[in-house]
Amino acid sequence: MELKVGDYVTRNSYNNDIVFVIVDIKNGEAILKGFDLRIIADAPLNDLVICEESERKDDFLEELFREEIFDKKDRDDFFYLPPRILHLDGDSDYLEKCLQFYKNNRVMAFGKTVKEEELDKNVYKLLEEVNPDILIITGHDAYFKKSSDKTDLKNYKNSENFIKAVREARKYEKSHEKLLIIAGACQSDYEELIKAGADFASSPKRVNIHALDPAIIATTVSLTEKNKEVNVIELLEKTKYGKDGMGGLIVNGLMYVGYPR
Repeated sequence: MELKVGDYVTRNSYNNDIVFVIVDIKNGEAILKGFDLRIIADAPLNDLVICEESERKDDFLEELFREEIFDKKDRDDFFYLPPRILHLDGDSDYLEKCLQFYKNNRVMAFGKTVKEEELDKNVYKLLEEVNPDILIITGHDAYFKKSSDKTDLKNYKNSENFIKAVREARKYEKSHEKLLIIAGACQSDYEELIKAGADFASSPKRVNIHALDPAIIATTVSLTEKNKEVNVIELLEKTKYGKDGMGGLIVNGLMYVGYPR
């Protein structure tokens, strides 16, 4: 079968561990985008095999909805005012997944697709327009493992772009209590993102993250009351790869609670 753009495939050389979508084909090489992980890769066409629909279920996403990982609120007596989320994503498909996730969990979110290299030029203006309580800056990234120097930003595909955007966001709002920032993607420079002003970031162990991981953190904080501290260990355990994929600061929730309804 001749492979084409839009096909779902896996790589034989990696034991068919990740499901990808072919987004481009050039000179016998396919450009691949993760189906559920925030990863871009390339591979020769002869290394790829078609992944049937029955084999490309997002088990992690199904488990999220099955287990209902977020507390259900008692809406008989109280009313709740959730924070506003601004989600900037370099990938429109992943952004759409996250926006649907926010909607399903009744969280107020605004999303915009912005290329990674243009994030720092647009983030301040978008913050002024939306005035959010939570900002997410994500998309695609990669750590080039040919070098063992994790401190050199030249060894990352987009970490420097995310770091610049976080710094611009902190010019808009310096207080972590007034603007919570979640930043990074697969294999991003976690330490530098935290230093730049992010509250949560990827990736402590330079591993891939699920497309929904930033949204899971934002939603958890959004649905936790303001006077309650978020249990950071339990929070990270909700994400695909736990503390290997995401890390961050201990924070309080951002949900206002009122009475009576």
